[in-house]
Amino acid sequence: MEVYLDNNSTTQIDPRVEEVYINNLKKFGNVNVIYNKGIEVRALLNDAYDTLYEGIGAQDEDDIVITSSTTEGNNTVIKTFLHEFLKGSKKNHIISTVAEHSSIKSPLKYCKDMGMDVTYVGTDENGLVKVSEIEAAITDRTCLISVLIASNETGAIQDVKAISQIAKKHNVFFHSDGAQAIGKMKVDVTDLGVDYFTFSAHKFHGPKGVGVLYVKGGAPYNALIHGAKNVMGGKRGGSLYNNGVAAMATALEISNINLSFLEHTTQSLRNKLEDELLKIPDTKSYVPRVKRLKNLVAISFRGVEGESMLWDMNVNGIYISTGSSCSSEDLESSAVVEALGEKTEIANATVMFALSKFTTEEEVDYVIEKVKSSVERIRSISMTYAKQEAFTQFVEDH
Repeated sequence: MEVYLDNNSTTQIDPRVEEVYINNLKKFGNVNVIYNKGIEVRALLNDAYDTLYEGIGAQDEDDIVITSSTTEGNNTVIKTFLHEFLKGSKKNHIISTVAEHSSIKSPLKYCKDMGMDVTYVGTDENGLVKVSEIEAAITDRTCLISVLIASNETGAIQDVKAISQIAKKHNVFFHSDGAQAIGKMKVDVTDLGVDYFTFSAHKFHGPKGVGVLYVKGGAPYNALIHGAKNVMGGKRGGSLYNNGVAAMATALEISNINLSFLEHTTQSLRNKLEDELLKIPDTKSYVPRVKRLKNLVAISFRGVEGESMLWDMNVNGIYISTGSSCSSEDLESSAVVEALGEKTEIANATVMFALSKFTTEEEVDYVIEKVKSSVERIRSISMTYAKQEAFTQFVEDH
């Protein structure tokens, strides 16, 4: 049996989305031309845009910029404020968090190298940022606050609405990386109060290579990729990914409809998996369920390196992750898990099981069986765990 439980990294394409994707390969015309092939594509994209606007609660005066990924969208937002600074703006301070994805941290490092200031606010033991600490970090030079709505590693859901209210109170623009939100929770950008919101289709059973950058009407914007002005109003150069956009819109529509299924079926399977794994001695999961994405279990087994568990699961046809998919080959401990207060050796032992709407109870039962036997096997040959057991026994005897 093969079981895919790395759905916070990427997801399999929904068959209905795949059908839209393939069928619209034939609509290959350029949207900007006036002959029939272009008119056909324009109709396709207009319908897709209507679905995208409605799907995230955007208003007519707002912009939805089609991107290649959340990473591109994040870079565009952050470098908009770098551009303003390089043009002479005195506002050169950005606030973010230690829980962010590398697609936020990397451009922030770049901005810092270019002379901007960056403040990273920490998280508590539940992976949550204190709104009061974000407000305390604001200065008269702060131009942007960027806080992800949910962590791919811990599943912790931030109070983005409260943070956006603080940002507005201090006349600071606010961006949220929503890569883990779409398909897992209801998103209404107007209600959240964000100025910028980014996501990728492949996170919610759409195709890779296409995403969205939402820009609230009136928010500053500088194009990251320059090209023809008649493409997306000059906000991003390059020909539009016609069938990818149509497929992403369909994936968003389906994902919003399936939220109730996630709430009940997927969450119940997640809870069953977590409850059974926590019966293993010296095992710990992270972030209370009420504050966590409904599809995720982030868990550590003392004395079991994450990479060892990853390999054992792979041998059994089970696919999980040890942290951010974009940095999983680093073999470094998760900075996000360490920010919960864990020591490096425990952060190294943390693995993530991320379910999807396609996960079945039979698959969950299989995973439970294989994880239990794997933990027992790895601990039996682990010098680290042997030393920990010996120390525990010494404490009990004395």
